[in-house]
Amino acid sequence: MLKRKKSKNYFKSAKQFLVGGVNSPVRAFKSVGGVPLFIKEGKGDLIWDEDENCYIDFVSSWGPLILGHAHPQVLQRVKKRMAHGFSFGASTQIEIKMAQTLVHAIPSIEKVRFVSSGTEAVMSALRLARAYTNRDKILKFSGCYHGHSDGLLVKAGSGALTLGIPDSLGVPESYSKQTLVLPYNDLDSVRDLFVKQGNEIAAVIVEPIAANMGVVLPKQGFLQGLREITAQSKALLIFDEVITGFRIAYGGAQTYFNVQPDITCFGKIIGGGFPVGAFAGKKEILSLVAPDGPVYQAGTLSGNPVAMEAGLATLEILKKMNPYANFNKKSEEFVHSIKKEVEWLNFVSINAIGSIFTIFFTPRPVTDYDSAKTSNTKAYAKFFQFLLEEGIYFPPSQFEAVFLSLAHKELNLSKAKKAIVNAIFKTERIFHA
Repeated sequence: MLKRKKSKNYFKSAKQFLVGGVNSPVRAFKSVGGVPLFIKEGKGDLIWDEDENCYIDFVSSWGPLILGHAHPQVLQRVKKRMAHGFSFGASTQIEIKMAQTLVHAIPSIEKVRFVSSGTEAVMSALRLARAYTNRDKILKFSGCYHGHSDGLLVKAGSGALTLGIPDSLGVPESYSKQTLVLPYNDLDSVRDLFVKQGNEIAAVIVEPIAANMGVVLPKQGFLQGLREITAQSKALLIFDEVITGFRIAYGGAQTYFNVQPDITCFGKIIGGGFPVGAFAGKKEILSLVAPDGPVYQAGTLSGNPVAMEAGLATLEILKKMNPYANFNKKSEEFVHSIKKEVEWLNFVSINAIGSIFTIFFTPRPVTDYDSAKTSNTKAYAKFFQFLLEEGIYFPPSQFEAVFLSLAHKELNLSKAKKAIVNAIFKTERIFHA
């Protein structure tokens, strides 16, 4: 049995001062039960909680730690940067270097604006799209999560789906009326909508690989179809690459699928684990942002030099290593080895691409929001707790992605695979007893 005394005490104390005892809902473990972990340290592919329990980490801070925790080169660069000061609210040279890196890495980008979170990046991108097109409506897809800004908490995935509240109180009806929602992967419904309302739609925003209702892959031709439809109607196509950016390919999902959006939103990985975000695209569009244009956006900590240094170090390492072919193959082999042992149960469905995957507790193929919702969340909760007892940390939600990192050692992957397979079998016996 894991020791939990300190975590229990910390959570009790946290609930006195923090809303729900947490600063982000999924951390409360409401959908999986038990006491939330309070993490003390991370190194490589391992994390330790305050009770000194050690776990093989498959959350990776929800994706950005592709190099693992406390990577020595990133750490060295950050320490050196911090010695010169860590916030100025003024321009720094490293912002230019980071912007150049993004522009050189991704063909669809000519100009960049850094912000402090993925939510802020998306919020700003939508404002920009509306200004550029002089239209008001936005099309999103059920189960895709694009942050918690008003107007996008409509059939959102991630934490909203986990807690069973896909819509949020406090959002005026007038906001949500401007958000049109269609099923992910249903290109025919997009075509039909654009025939009826195409001249009112400013932008289509999509996760090129949906990863906030669990990992859901785009069907062949879906992203290409969105590009064609938006181009024909003079609407903008926005890729939310907060999770996929630099994850399955150096240039993100748009490079992997060879589809160029008009605006791209980033987060997580371009800060190397520090709070950061960005929206970027062609000069013609980005030139509308202040101070060049009339679309206002500002942030005291935007382009924070510590976050820029960590992100730049991470991307430079990835570019030099070019690990994606081997890393994706290794990750896919890991997932395939699990699939081989459990697929005959007709109890789970596993979606994977590159170094991200989700084990859905449903026998149905998961291709959209409705099929994701057929998952047995009570079964996932049992599965999660079985893994935790074996020292494996998975996302505390059925509807989040599992992330591998370059730091995952073969020995730990072997241990994790055995634990995952055993946990699926144990869970199946409980629910099919």
